[in-house]
Amino acid sequence: MGTSTRWEGPGGDRWRAAGGRLARWRPDQRNADQRLEEIAGDHLHALHETMRADSSAFSLHDAACTAGERLADVMGSLAKAAPKSTDEFLTLLTEEVGGDGGTLTDAALRRAAAAAGREALELHPELDDEMRTGSGGFASDILCDLYQLFFADVVSEFLRSVIAEHVNLAVPVLIATDPEGRIAGWVAEQVLTLVPSPCEEAAAVTGPEAVDTAKVVMGYAQDPVSALPEIARRLVPRTVGRVLGLITEEAVAETLKDGEAAA
Repeated sequence: MGTSTRWEGPGGDRWRAAGGRLARWRPDQRNADQRLEEIAGDHLHALHETMRADSSAFSLHDAACTAGERLADVMGSLAKAAPKSTDEFLTLLTEEVGGDGGTLTDAALRRAAAAAGREALELHPELDDEMRTGSGGFASDILCDLYQLFFADVVSEFLRSVIAEHVNLAVPVLIATDPEGRIAGWVAEQVLTLVPSPCEEAAAVTGPEAVDTAKVVMGYAQDPVSALPEIARRLVPRTVGRVLGLITEEAVAETLKDGEAAA
């Protein structure tokens, strides 16, 4: 997936079926919106299926984990002091979280970081004034929103790249209707429900992780904002596993069941 050669896109029957449905989609057909959501679901399922078959596919898992750790670092700096403007905020996310890699996956991560920043600003319009007046660092709820939005956008922006390439090469007539943008939006909404919130995690730590995270959570109770980056960092492997389909609710339930049986 380097930049020196054209990326031919993901292979496999599920990817081809999703691409074929997109090629046949038209904005003026009956139930066009519903069909586009189904096509979005096809692409998301294809990605999850591919990742379960080969977790190293597209280098997406490792790249997302690394970006998530960088995001935790940025959350730490944002907790201490806010940028001076929205432009500075978005630049910080794009450069520090997105990194400077040259693959399509790296480019998707940079777009995800910028998209998460814009969405956080929309959710918290007060941030614009707070950054201009230099009133301190970001509140914990804003940082948690940013965390969740980023990982949802990682998946949606990666799939946007896949779909845009398909549209440009095979179905140029669809370019004017922006199906990849609409699909990416739907995917982000679905994946967002899979992303754990560091704030909620700190408030309800149970099970085997409780002992290991006790000190961190105690620190969160005393100073939520300063402890949040470490909690976010510890969540990264589980978060990436869930959004990429490597960790499912069924797998979690089975693990818990096995643990109870062993006890």
